[in-house]
Amino acid sequence: MPEAPSYLAIMGAHVLADDGCRLWTAVAGDGPPLLLCHGGPGLWDYFDGVAELLGGFVRSIRWDQRGCGRSERRGPYTVDRFVGDVDAVRRHFGAERVNLLGHSWGAMLALRYALAHPSRVGSLIYVSGTGVDPDLTWRDAFHRNLTHGIGADAARWRELDERERTPEEDREHAILQWQADFVDPVTARGHAERLGTPWLGINYTCARAINAESRRFLRDHDVPALCRALTTPTLIVDGAHDIRPRWAVDSLERSLPDVKRVTLAGAGHIPWAEDPAGFREVVAKFVTQVAS
Repeated sequence: MPEAPSYLAIMGAHVLADDGCRLWTAVAGDGPPLLLCHGGPGLWDYFDGVAELLGGFVRSIRWDQRGCGRSERRGPYTVDRFVGDVDAVRRHFGAERVNLLGHSWGAMLALRYALAHPSRVGSLIYVSGTGVDPDLTWRDAFHRNLTHGIGADAARWRELDERERTPEEDREHAILQWQADFVDPVTARGHAERLGTPWLGINYTCARAINAESRRFLRDHDVPALCRALTTPTLIVDGAHDIRPRWAVDSLERSLPDVKRVTLAGAGHIPWAEDPAGFREVVAKFVTQVAS
């Protein structure tokens, strides 16, 4: 049997944060380090497909945020603490500077890390984020698009959403919701099922705390002004059919002094799942150019 490519040789390990919290990590591939921040908050790493796509170009460093997935189930659940955890993972793997890729909530976490530690970030890749609008004006459109995207399953989703759920029902609720994040209704359920397999349980305490703090940060700080001082090369990647309206990210794009933006026409909120070739091309080209 031929030897598997090196980018498929994934090592799993735990990293200790500076307060002793055990964070699950996995490393794969060869090239400049790319630290991946998953979305949620309250979810777990789902970047196995990204690690495979980019394995020939980068050394991907994946991790489960504290309290989530395979990491230790403990707080505190604060953005500053999560930023510190990103730094602990970076240090553990010996990277003086890393490229950061964040998706959805993870895009905001990656941005917050870059704002706190710009000298430690070689580049920032901001995927399917929701921008820096303090009034969250995108949310009404998101909720309308979500209901439309769930389609015929909307009644069941609402019924589950309005009551306490068993772990099995919690997974069903998430899968029904995640279907709306994909463009083609024929393949959406399969994509959503893969995101939820294995099912590691959503940490709703973490989600509520981090979301509330993130909203306060946007209200209490002039985030566009902070971004104008960030000289880190940044790539914004959107799926054209994301149910979170893409105009939400416009003010962030205008604020960053060194930014490129690419919209993948056939993709939704998880662009690497629906346009893997396009996602691989734009990310690999950007990281390669920054590293050269």
